[in-house]
Amino acid sequence: MVRPLYKWLRHATTDLLFERRYGVHTADLVYLDELGLGDAERKRYQPTGWLSLVRILRLSEVGPDDVFIDFGCGMGRAVLQAAIRYPFRKVIGVEISEKLIGIARDNLARNTSRLRCKDVSLVCADALDYEIPDDVTVAYFANPFTGSIFNRVIKSLIESVDRAPRTVRVIYANPVEESMLLQTGRFRHVRTARGLRPTREWSRSNSIRMYLLEPENSTVRPVPSADQRLDSRPRS
Repeated sequence: MVRPLYKWLRHATTDLLFERRYGVHTADLVYLDELGLGDAERKRYQPTGWLSLVRILRLSEVGPDDVFIDFGCGMGRAVLQAAIRYPFRKVIGVEISEKLIGIARDNLARNTSRLRCKDVSLVCADALDYEIPDDVTVAYFANPFTGSIFNRVIKSLIESVDRAPRTVRVIYANPVEESMLLQTGRFRHVRTARGLRPTREWSRSNSIRMYLLEPENSTVRPVPSADQRLDSRPRS
């Protein structure tokens, strides 16, 4: 009885505090079979928590040169969080479903005046075919796919970093493929935000983790805050 009651209360609270506040529709659970996109490695659309990004990514860690991307953005909840709260230069959402990306665009249009980041792009594409921009610095995965799909997208992200050297923070909610990520030898786990759930195991399975990816042969270093970046600029 704990999970059904908790889920009902959480949904009701989310709807009251965020869905109504922003005038959006993001709370549905959608199986890809319903959209004709069923695949054993592609996971259902289940919205990330409205506070997920806030809990793992500090506001001071994002500056005006940072670019955010959400793989499997669904109805756009994480995209909205990123664009409303943080001073990203650009926010990108990639989603394979035309239906879900259409809902995300409607949700975004209702909040244009709230956006701190004005450059938001929602792309309907298969993550396997999508060419990752070489200026992305924060990549978000809410367990949108697993197995070979996850492996190929991570490989593309690594290639992007080696092609255009920079630090990328990878935020992974419900990190079921963490071992695959770490086996590349390129990612370092730096932070965990436990899930807000009433039992320890349920909380663990809903955790969010952050990893650093840097160019090959470089040492992983802490990401400076926006204030530290400003302090490090040459002074005239």
